[in-house]
Amino acid sequence: MQKNVTISRPGAKSMLVLLLGILLVTVQTSYGQKSGVSENIIHIGYQKYGTLVLLKARGTLEKHLSQIHVDVQWTEFPAGPQLLEGLNVGSIDFGTVGEAPPIFAQAAGADIVYVGYEPQASAGEALIVPKNSPIKSLNDLKGKKVALNKGSNVHYLLVKLLEKAGLKYGEIDAIYLAPADARAAFERGSVDAWVIWEPFLAAAQNQTDARIVEDGAGLVSNHQFFLASRNYAQSRPDVVQIVLSELAAVDDWAKEHLSDAATALQPQIGLDHATLQLALSRGGYGVKPVTEAVMSEQQQIADAFYNLRLIPKHINVRDATLGDLQAQARH
Repeated sequence: MQKNVTISRPGAKSMLVLLLGILLVTVQTSYGQKSGVSENIIHIGYQKYGTLVLLKARGTLEKHLSQIHVDVQWTEFPAGPQLLEGLNVGSIDFGTVGEAPPIFAQAAGADIVYVGYEPQASAGEALIVPKNSPIKSLNDLKGKKVALNKGSNVHYLLVKLLEKAGLKYGEIDAIYLAPADARAAFERGSVDAWVIWEPFLAAAQNQTDARIVEDGAGLVSNHQFFLASRNYAQSRPDVVQIVLSELAAVDDWAKEHLSDAATALQPQIGLDHATLQLALSRGGYGVKPVTEAVMSEQQQIADAFYNLRLIPKHINVRDATLGDLQAQARH
């Protein structure tokens, strides 16, 4: 289980480096490390939700890639930070995460590249409290224990929520927990609030009557990014483009068939249909090439994390892209 830490404590920078090192060893051990690029296989990392899970369930990618004699292997990861470490150590070639994980990964030296993104889904993440909580507004968070997955997309949401309330990051007690552990802490009252994304958000609402204090609307974009290892993206751009085209097709289908998409996700995720349909209703659909505007937003997030000493060094997010973004966006 992860230890509870707050960034306001001395030695947070050293702790971050230590945690990243532990995570690297864990991923290498758990998921294996491969070297080089396999010409006839793509290893895809996914989390238990989202467009990649729908693509896996429908099986259309395997059919398309079989035409060029490329197989697909899928590996599930518990969260975005672990998935990107999988990319970094070479156990997978392609995956999808929210806004914050690529920034933490790049700051830790991961050689990854952004290859696509989905439009904003601001309402797909929120700060929630138990239904009878005395917390009614963001101002009530001062001195309270707030659970979140460190380095995940909701990390930036918390930063923006505190900024909106005029609170400093050190004025709350940030408790870093993975979603499953955070849900348990939330239900037993060990934390006062939880910042979380879909489908955990919808599940908490439907199963515990959790109350949303505020979601990301007007504060964050909550883009979903598709990333690849630089080595794979440069060696097999044809395969990457096929994956993106199949993802775009699944997105187009899901946007118009939310109920059917929820049905397809049920055996993959194990949540009820109503919860999944609620989660899907707050998604962003339509796979697009990364643009200068989107990367400018990513740079703002990276700068905010660096200023709060949540990452150990300043980064230029455009270093994690391939070539001319404007030219890519035109194709």
